[in-house]
Amino acid sequence: MFADRATIYVRSGKGGDGHVSFRREKYVPNGGPDGGDGGDGGSVILKVDDGVNTLSDYRHVRKYKAGDGEEGRKKNCRGKNGNDIVLKLPRGTVVKEAESDQVIVDMSGDTEEFLLLKGGKGGNGNQHYATSTMQAPKYAQPGGEATELTLKLELKVIADVGLVGFPNVGKSTFLTKISNARPEIANYHFTTISPHLGVVDLKDAQGFIVADIPGLIEGASDGVGLGHEFLRHIERTKVIIHIVDAAGTEGRDPVEDIRAINKELALYNEELPKRPQIIAANKLDMIYEGMEPTKDEVIARLKSEFEPMGYEVYPMSALTGEGVKEILFKVRQMLDKLDDKPVVFKQEYDPFVRKSDLSEPFTVEYDSEEDEYVVEGPRIEKMLGYTNLESEKGFLFFQKFIKENGIAEKLKDLGCEEGDTVRMYGLKFEYYT
Repeated sequence: MFADRATIYVRSGKGGDGHVSFRREKYVPNGGPDGGDGGDGGSVILKVDDGVNTLSDYRHVRKYKAGDGEEGRKKNCRGKNGNDIVLKLPRGTVVKEAESDQVIVDMSGDTEEFLLLKGGKGGNGNQHYATSTMQAPKYAQPGGEATELTLKLELKVIADVGLVGFPNVGKSTFLTKISNARPEIANYHFTTISPHLGVVDLKDAQGFIVADIPGLIEGASDGVGLGHEFLRHIERTKVIIHIVDAAGTEGRDPVEDIRAINKELALYNEELPKRPQIIAANKLDMIYEGMEPTKDEVIARLKSEFEPMGYEVYPMSALTGEGVKEILFKVRQMLDKLDDKPVVFKQEYDPFVRKSDLSEPFTVEYDSEEDEYVVEGPRIEKMLGYTNLESEKGFLFFQKFIKENGIAEKLKDLGCEEGDTVRMYGLKFEYYT
């Protein structure tokens, strides 16, 4: 079974905790702090693999975790970093945050690799917190937390042209005629259970890729039949070839068929019927002389109904090849007028901006015994976990964080002035505005 959807849980690695220890040697009984830093947690990375065609692997294994960083050790020994985990996806996979259904990344176009979740930063050992006033710090920074997400993976095939229509109207036969694709062909509904791609080569013109979208039925946009399984695959296509059984061999009215399918496309995505569309009036070889209505009458009716809407109608027999070449060259002309960039879904959800980070509280208090201002809270601890205060860039970020999050204002309200001492989880610094 072609697997084009999966839901999985992913988690980055937790950063290893910094270590608290002191140098103790035979002739150095009261040495300074020598606690090592924790290792960084592993990250979760997405990568396109053109050798993978479906999401079936992610239906069997649904949880993926990167390695945690090791705790720091004595003698300034740093903990080992956790191992990254790389998830290989077929090209064209759209990755969404499951709860909001918002797009995180579209693994197509120029996106070959994407850092989804970064591992927690290893915590600083107590060696970093020694100062002239605190020479034996008993505090080490905890490792940065792991981050987690539940993802919806959706494979949306990458094709220039999509074939739509009711079951048994001749889409598979048409695809076989115009390309080297060999879909199964049989006279029963949903014989095509997966999208098939065909490459069309044109003499003296640029070729294009066609996707045979399995037969739709009324109610497909609501999930009736296999509708939702397949409608997503037409979202990237730029031109639609709407194949209809013009002969009505199954007792349906071709005009009503076209209306019904376009209605389903609009219910699923209101932009789909607005895309350039050609109506291929198929199975004309099944309308024999003396039959009513005649071939000409069928085509005339379709043209009068749909050409005022901008849909050109082309008579065709996918079985004999009549009219096929004309349709292909018309499609090429339509594609030439459109942007040749692939359809890529834009990011709607940034995994590095987490809602919980925006709401976690912090406290600002004055410690009269130590004559220090104390700032604490989950947000502060996280910030210290991923900020290198020893670098100029990291310190500028730290100053900006203090100002933009209202900490500087609260310090000022408590009477903090320039030169006063501010403490954050064992880290002390002189306050300057």
